[in-house]
Amino acid sequence: MSVYYIFQREVRSYFQSLIAYILIAVFLVLAGYFFYSDLIMHILWSFHKTDFGKIWEFYLFDVRYVLMMIIPLLTMRLFAEEKKLGTIELLWTYPIRDWELLAGKYLASLFFLSLMLGLTMVYPLITHLFIYEIDVAALLAGYLGLFLLGSSFIACGLLISSLTENQIVAALGTYGLLLMFWFLTWNEAVANQKVVELLLNISLFDRLLTFTQGAIDLKDVVFFINWHGFFIFLTLLSLTARKWRGIK
Repeated sequence: MSVYYIFQREVRSYFQSLIAYILIAVFLVLAGYFFYSDLIMHILWSFHKTDFGKIWEFYLFDVRYVLMMIIPLLTMRLFAEEKKLGTIELLWTYPIRDWELLAGKYLASLFFLSLMLGLTMVYPLITHLFIYEIDVAALLAGYLGLFLLGSSFIACGLLISSLTENQIVAALGTYGLLLMFWFLTWNEAVANQKVVELLLNISLFDRLLTFTQGAIDLKDVVFFINWHGFFIFLTLLSLTARKWRGIK
């Protein structure tokens, strides 16, 4: 019940301000631009109708960068704002455990992510109705990968937001962390083979490739689950650290 209360409170706070509407509008505009540009590119450069199936691979890869821009702005306020306003101390006086507070905020962010991704389904629908019949199963696999990647961004944002009371610092810290994992394999040519293999094993962004091709690799799913578990565990440690400092 406490988790649902926190979830409801967070969702309400998003939509009672302009934050939700601005983020959704920016996300849809950028996602729509990438859909349009990828579609035009395939119309101009593809000579066979079957080549149109590749559009979703490029489109979903483009949307992941939009998510990387939007998610830190979504998560920056989750704990940082509570700390700055002093409302987190008030929450801790309620019979709410740390994991319930974390779960409620995490689920609210996942709801927001699902809503944004769900609204972009209008682009495949337009394609299906007016251009060519799409492979729904392959597209859903791609969206599953995009959801897992976006939720991994949220897990990172939760951790950074729990470490500061400044929303700008939380957003910039999340951007920095995500950029580090994005650039991780860019310089693999300067490393030996063992280092390259290690980097690829912890690479976050490369995990989307299999999903965009219409397949679901169990190894990638397990990777995302472990990623979530690791960062959520660190966030929970960050929240319980107040007890070590004598704060109840």
